[in-house]
Amino acid sequence: MQAATLPFRSGWLWIQEGGRIFRRQPLAMFFWGLLTSLLITVASVIPILGQMALIAATPVLTFITLCACRHISQGRQMLPGMWFEPLRDKSVRRRLFRLGLAYLACCMLAGFIATLPFLDQLSAAVGDGSNIDPSALFDAMLRPLITFAVLYVLISALFWHAPALTGWHGIKLVQALFYSMVACWRNKWPFLLYGLSWGAIFMAVQFSGDMLMSIGLPAGLVQLVMVPVNIVVVAVLYCSFYPTYMSVFGVNYATQQDEQEIEAGD
Repeated sequence: MQAATLPFRSGWLWIQEGGRIFRRQPLAMFFWGLLTSLLITVASVIPILGQMALIAATPVLTFITLCACRHISQGRQMLPGMWFEPLRDKSVRRRLFRLGLAYLACCMLAGFIATLPFLDQLSAAVGDGSNIDPSALFDAMLRPLITFAVLYVLISALFWHAPALTGWHGIKLVQALFYSMVACWRNKWPFLLYGLSWGAIFMAVQFSGDMLMSIGLPAGLVQLVMVPVNIVVVAVLYCSFYPTYMSVFGVNYATQQDEQEIEAGD
């Protein structure tokens, strides 16, 4: 598949388009943001298995998000029964399941690679666990975290477009990962702007919450205000996934459903 190469400013345009998709059906995407936030919370309280299940389910959740955004972009009202409609096809479920397992394996391998060279420092910082020095622990964890962050950027490039490529186009796992990596490399500067912009947005939201507390508002009230704000921001983030795919692949490669609709219209 041929991936388009886009200008640097496309990274910000993706965010703007995500905002427009959200504004078309804000309640639907707010619901999806709330549901995924709940899943993340539940997974976080289940040691190890919860986090592993969430990582493995990420391609499925991403594909559901992309399908919802496609419906919204095409002017369709998202109804409750439409959310899991993309998973009715057994072959799609199977491909996404394999993709999720591959994603989990890559993340676990990255964690192993990032941690193994620094085990001695980590063990020395933790000791017997009775008297841990926070500064020493932070210093010991810094290099593993940086190493994992670098590896995770590579993993993200491999899997960024893979749910759409496997789910919509039926492309095999290895090929989908290759196409996704090539597309992300060709558009590395737009993706850099995209990532930096989202980082700035989340920092601005956090700063806003801190500022509300600094002027004397009760912490409970601030949390009550910031929770829906955070969900809206996350929902817009999810909406922006769709234009990152469509601008790179979607213009030249319609999905099977799109082709069927065009034929029916003729």
